[in-house]
Amino acid sequence: MPEIVVLRIGHRPERDQRVTTHVGLAARALGAKGMYLAADDKGVVRSITDVVERWGGDFFIEHKVPWKRCIREWKESGGCVVHLTMYGERFLDREEEIKSREKILVVVGAEKVPGELYGMADYNIGITGQPHSEISSLAVFLDHLFSGAELGHEFPGAAIRVVPSPLGKHTEES
Repeated sequence: MPEIVVLRIGHRPERDQRVTTHVGLAARALGAKGMYLAADDKGVVRSITDVVERWGGDFFIEHKVPWKRCIREWKESGGCVVHLTMYGERFLDREEEIKSREKILVVVGAEKVPGELYGMADYNIGITGQPHSEISSLAVFLDHLFSGAELGHEFPGAAIRVVPSPLGKHTEES
């Protein structure tokens, strides 16, 4: 399984807090190791850290990360960079090639991303050629990358666990 980390760029603290938090939560739930946030937003960090503490796992989040340096350092360490954008190549055309990579930085934007990012990425990938959210793009990307294996992942150290049930909400607390 590849090591996956998400880089969130273009986050505007005054209006993107909820969506960026959901990017981090989707990344965590679907198998990513962590998230870099190219903005200063302690609220997002606090929300995601709280979920990790209660629901388990070792997902990390760092904010105030300079995105260009993050991408350069990731590539220097042998990783590849996948930018999710509706304007990229079809994911299905590159899926097997990307799956063969051991270390992947997935870049998701909030507002219009700088044009320079397209040249820095190893892959500019469109999940579909239609407008939809960065959360759905990330979820589909991770699910395909892990071939659904992440859906049964157990999170070590969880204080709260959902007990599967056909009706109602059932949890266990430790």
